[in-house]
Amino acid sequence: MSDFFATFAIFTLCALREPFSYDLRLSMLIIGITGTIGSGKGTIVDYLVHNKGFSHYSVRAFLTNEIKRRNMPVDRDSMVIVANDLRTKFTPAYIIEQLYNIAKKENKNSIIESIRNKGEADFLKSQGDFVLFAIDANPQVRYQRIKKRQSETDMISYDEFLMNEQREMSSSDPNIQNIAKCIQMADFTFTNNGTIPELIHKLDKVLNKIFYLNKS
Repeated sequence: MSDFFATFAIFTLCALREPFSYDLRLSMLIIGITGTIGSGKGTIVDYLVHNKGFSHYSVRAFLTNEIKRRNMPVDRDSMVIVANDLRTKFTPAYIIEQLYNIAKKENKNSIIESIRNKGEADFLKSQGDFVLFAIDANPQVRYQRIKKRQSETDMISYDEFLMNEQREMSSSDPNIQNIAKCIQMADFTFTNNGTIPELIHKLDKVLNKIFYLNKS
């Protein structure tokens, strides 16, 4: 997994999969973000919320509330078990549908973090006014990042980190995490092995492209 994006033959930074048709003067924009563990999804979310006025809707927060309601330990295993259970009981996009409906009622630019299976990506893309971002970085770089953030689900060894990621990377079951497929479906992709300012510079270039295309 030293070069995940090359392995799965997806688009390079700032590549546009297809022309946009959104009119941001008339409607909201929802950005979904997918990517590998510790790749920088939260950094993009924080920038959009604090610098661009986006609202943030988190799958992790949604699942954490459900995990606590079920009196389960808040760790990555519980996240996977509960997420897959909800998707099996309802639809592959169930969690994202709930967050999307909340965002739609607020009627402002929003980011949903994070998209984890094809059904979720398909649902959001079918709604219109939606862009999917993907982000990745070198595994060693990502592992050092999650150690620093010290969240409840990140206190693991490097081997556990790699196993967790592999478990979530692909599946033929539409109810189960398939990060690889989501990354393949992204409209824009980012490689984030550098500094936060470098990532923000890349992000601003993409945002400028999106807003420019929608004004033309």
